[in-house]
Amino acid sequence: MTGQKAKVKTGKKSGPSQVRIIGGQWRGRKLNFDGGNDLRPTLGRTRETLFNWLRPRIRGARVLDLFAGSGALGFEALSQGAAHATFVETNGRTIAALKSNAASLDISERCTITKTDAMDFLRHMAEPVDIVFLDPPFKAPEYLSRAVTCLLEHQLVRECLYVEASDQSLIERLTNTPGISTHRQTRSGDAYAGLLEIAH
Repeated sequence: MTGQKAKVKTGKKSGPSQVRIIGGQWRGRKLNFDGGNDLRPTLGRTRETLFNWLRPRIRGARVLDLFAGSGALGFEALSQGAAHATFVETNGRTIAALKSNAASLDISERCTITKTDAMDFLRHMAEPVDIVFLDPPFKAPEYLSRAVTCLLEHQLVRECLYVEASDQSLIERLTNTPGISTHRQTRSGDAYAGLLEIAH
Protein backbone atom coordinates (compact mmCIF):
# COMPACT_ATOMS: atom_id res chain seq x y z
CA MET A 1 0.00 0.00 0.00
CA THR A 2 5.41 8.04 -5.31
CA GLY A 3 6.84 12.18 -8.04
CA GLN A 4 3.95 11.30 -10.16
CA LYS A 5 0.29 11.09 -9.32
CA ALA A 6 -0.73 7.68 -8.12
CA LYS A 7 -2.30 5.98 -11.10
CA VAL A 8 -4.84 3.89 -9.26
CA LYS A 9 -8.25 3.37 -10.75
CA THR A 10 -10.65 2.65 -7.98
CA GLY A 11 -13.82 2.36 -10.06
CA LYS A 12 -16.66 0.60 -8.28
CA LYS A 13 -16.09 -0.49 -4.73
CA SER A 14 -16.40 -4.16 -5.68
CA GLY A 15 -14.98 -4.04 -9.20
CA PRO A 16 -11.58 -4.63 -10.75
CA SER A 17 -8.91 -1.98 -10.24
CA GLN A 18 -5.40 -1.30 -11.48
CA VAL A 19 -2.15 0.10 -10.13
CA ARG A 20 0.82 1.02 -12.27
CA ILE A 21 4.43 -0.05 -11.66
CA ILE A 22 6.44 3.18 -11.46
CA GLY A 23 10.04 2.08 -12.09
CA GLY A 24 12.45 -0.57 -13.26
CA GLN A 25 12.03 -3.36 -15.81
CA TRP A 26 8.24 -3.18 -16.00
CA ARG A 27 7.79 0.54 -15.58
CA GLY A 28 4.34 1.54 -16.78
CA ARG A 29 2.88 -1.97 -16.61
CA LYS A 30 -0.50 -2.21 -14.92
CA LEU A 31 -1.35 -4.70 -12.20
CA ASN A 32 -4.95 -5.82 -11.88
CA PHE A 33 -6.52 -6.44 -8.49
CA ASP A 34 -9.96 -6.72 -6.95
CA GLY A 35 -10.90 -3.34 -5.52
CA GLY A 36 -13.72 -4.72 -3.39
CA ASN A 37 -11.67 -5.85 -0.38
CA ASP A 38 -10.83 -2.39 0.96
CA LEU A 39 -7.46 -2.66 -0.74
CA ARG A 40 -5.48 0.56 -0.61
CA PRO A 41 -2.34 0.29 -2.76
CA THR A 42 0.62 2.40 -1.67
CA LEU A 43 0.47 5.61 -3.71
CA GLY A 44 2.80 5.99 -6.67
CA ARG A 45 4.64 8.98 -5.21
CA THR A 46 5.18 7.12 -1.94
CA ARG A 47 6.54 4.10 -3.80
CA GLU A 48 8.86 6.37 -5.77
CA THR A 49 10.23 7.86 -2.53
CA LEU A 50 10.56 4.42 -0.92
CA PHE A 51 12.46 2.87 -3.81
CA ASN A 52 14.75 5.86 -4.04
CA TRP A 53 15.63 5.11 -0.41
CA LEU A 54 16.05 1.41 -1.21
CA ARG A 55 18.05 1.85 -4.41
CA PRO A 56 21.43 0.92 -2.87
CA ARG A 57 20.08 -2.36 -1.48
CA ILE A 58 17.15 -3.55 -3.61
CA ARG A 59 19.10 -5.34 -6.37
CA GLY A 60 19.37 -9.02 -5.55
CA ALA A 61 17.36 -8.67 -2.35
CA ARG A 62 14.82 -11.15 -1.04
CA VAL A 63 11.71 -9.27 0.08
CA LEU A 64 8.53 -10.06 2.00
CA ASP A 65 5.28 -8.25 1.20
CA LEU A 66 3.44 -9.33 4.34
CA PHE A 67 0.01 -7.74 3.85
CA ALA A 68 0.32 -7.90 0.09
CA GLY A 69 -3.07 -6.66 -1.12
CA SER A 70 -2.54 -5.53 -4.70
CA GLY A 71 1.11 -6.63 -4.52
CA ALA A 72 2.26 -3.17 -5.61
CA LEU A 73 5.24 -3.12 -3.24
CA GLY A 74 6.45 -6.65 -3.95
CA PHE A 75 6.06 -6.35 -7.72
CA GLU A 76 7.73 -2.94 -7.66
CA ALA A 77 10.67 -4.50 -5.81
CA LEU A 78 10.96 -7.26 -8.43
CA SER A 79 10.74 -4.70 -11.24
CA GLN A 80 13.59 -2.76 -9.68
CA GLY A 81 15.91 -5.73 -9.26
CA ALA A 82 14.91 -7.80 -6.23
CA ALA A 83 15.73 -11.48 -6.64
CA HIS A 84 12.61 -12.91 -5.01
CA ALA A 85 9.40 -11.69 -3.39
CA THR A 86 7.09 -13.51 -1.00
CA PHE A 87 3.48 -12.28 -0.95
CA VAL A 88 1.23 -13.12 2.02
CA GLU A 89 -2.53 -12.56 1.89
CA THR A 90 -5.70 -14.09 3.30
CA ASN A 91 -8.32 -13.29 0.63
CA GLY A 92 -8.78 -15.88 -2.11
CA ARG A 93 -9.60 -13.39 -4.88
CA THR A 94 -6.60 -11.29 -3.93
CA ILE A 95 -4.36 -14.37 -4.06
CA ALA A 96 -5.74 -15.23 -7.51
CA ALA A 97 -4.96 -11.70 -8.75
CA LEU A 98 -1.41 -11.88 -7.37
CA LYS A 99 -0.81 -15.18 -9.17
CA SER A 100 -2.29 -13.78 -12.38
CA ASN A 101 -0.04 -10.71 -12.24
CA ALA A 102 3.03 -12.85 -11.57
CA ALA A 103 2.16 -15.03 -14.56
CA SER A 104 1.55 -12.02 -16.84
CA LEU A 105 4.99 -10.65 -15.93
CA ASP A 106 6.48 -14.15 -16.43
CA ILE A 107 8.05 -14.13 -12.96
CA SER A 108 6.19 -16.91 -11.17
CA GLU A 109 9.53 -18.57 -10.39
CA ARG A 110 10.67 -15.40 -8.55
CA CYS A 111 7.53 -15.28 -6.39
CA THR A 112 6.09 -17.22 -3.49
CA ILE A 113 2.41 -16.42 -3.03
CA THR A 114 0.89 -17.74 0.20
CA LYS A 115 -2.71 -17.66 1.42
CA THR A 116 -2.44 -17.47 5.20
CA ASP A 117 -2.69 -15.15 8.19
CA ALA A 118 0.29 -12.78 8.38
CA MET A 119 1.18 -13.51 11.99
CA ASP A 120 0.85 -17.25 11.46
CA PHE A 121 3.20 -16.94 8.50
CA LEU A 122 5.79 -15.13 10.63
CA ARG A 123 5.57 -17.75 13.37
CA HIS A 124 6.46 -20.46 10.85
CA MET A 125 8.93 -18.47 8.75
CA ALA A 126 12.14 -20.48 8.40
CA GLU A 127 14.57 -18.13 6.62
CA PRO A 128 15.14 -14.38 7.05
CA VAL A 129 14.67 -11.93 4.20
CA ASP A 130 16.47 -8.68 3.44
CA ILE A 131 13.53 -6.27 3.28
CA VAL A 132 10.00 -6.48 4.69
CA PHE A 133 7.04 -4.37 3.54
CA LEU A 134 4.42 -3.89 6.28
CA ASP A 135 1.27 -2.15 5.09
CA PRO A 136 -1.57 -3.74 7.10
CA PRO A 137 -5.20 -2.61 6.85
CA PHE A 138 -5.64 0.81 8.43
CA LYS A 139 -8.54 -0.69 10.40
CA ALA A 140 -6.11 -3.07 12.14
CA PRO A 141 -3.12 -0.92 13.17
CA GLU A 142 -2.17 -3.36 15.95
CA TYR A 143 -0.66 -5.63 13.31
CA LEU A 144 2.23 -3.20 12.82
CA SER A 145 3.74 -3.50 16.28
CA ARG A 146 2.96 -7.22 16.51
CA ALA A 147 4.65 -7.96 13.20
CA VAL A 148 7.69 -5.78 13.94
CA THR A 149 8.12 -7.42 17.35
CA CYS A 150 7.97 -10.91 15.83
CA LEU A 151 10.37 -10.04 13.01
CA LEU A 152 12.94 -8.61 15.41
CA GLU A 153 12.63 -11.27 18.12
CA HIS A 154 13.15 -14.09 15.62
CA GLN A 155 15.71 -12.21 13.49
CA LEU A 156 13.63 -12.60 10.33
CA VAL A 157 14.77 -9.41 8.58
CA ARG A 158 18.38 -8.52 7.74
CA GLU A 159 18.27 -4.97 6.41
CA CYS A 160 15.14 -2.87 6.81
CA LEU A 161 11.40 -2.62 7.33
CA TYR A 162 8.99 -0.41 5.42
CA VAL A 163 5.91 0.46 7.48
CA GLU A 164 2.75 2.36 6.54
CA ALA A 165 -0.08 3.57 8.78
CA SER A 166 -2.85 6.16 9.05
CA ASP A 167 -1.41 7.58 12.29
CA GLN A 168 2.05 9.11 12.49
CA SER A 169 2.33 8.21 16.17
CA LEU A 170 2.34 4.52 15.21
CA ILE A 171 5.44 5.11 13.08
CA GLU A 172 7.07 7.21 15.79
CA ARG A 173 6.62 4.49 18.40
CA LEU A 174 8.17 1.90 16.12
CA THR A 175 11.28 4.03 15.59
CA ASN A 176 12.00 3.69 19.32
CA THR A 177 11.87 -0.11 19.24
CA PRO A 178 15.12 -1.77 20.38
CA GLY A 179 16.93 -3.30 17.40
CA ILE A 180 16.07 -0.47 15.01
CA SER A 181 18.84 2.04 14.44
CA THR A 182 17.69 4.77 12.03
CA HIS A 183 14.61 5.73 10.06
CA ARG A 184 13.25 7.96 7.32
CA GLN A 185 9.67 9.13 7.02
CA THR A 186 7.28 10.55 4.47
CA ARG A 187 3.58 11.34 4.17
CA SER A 188 1.15 11.16 1.28
CA GLY A 189 -2.52 11.98 1.79
CA ASP A 190 -3.76 10.18 4.88
CA ALA A 191 -0.89 7.67 4.89
CA TYR A 192 2.32 7.97 6.90
CA ALA A 193 5.28 5.81 5.94
CA GLY A 194 8.68 5.06 7.36
CA LEU A 195 11.78 3.03 6.51
CA LEU A 196 13.24 1.45 9.63
CA GLU A 197 16.77 0.06 9.50
CA ILE A 198 17.85 -2.97 11.47
CA ALA A 199 20.70 -2.38 13.90
CA HIS A 200 23.79 -4.50 13.23
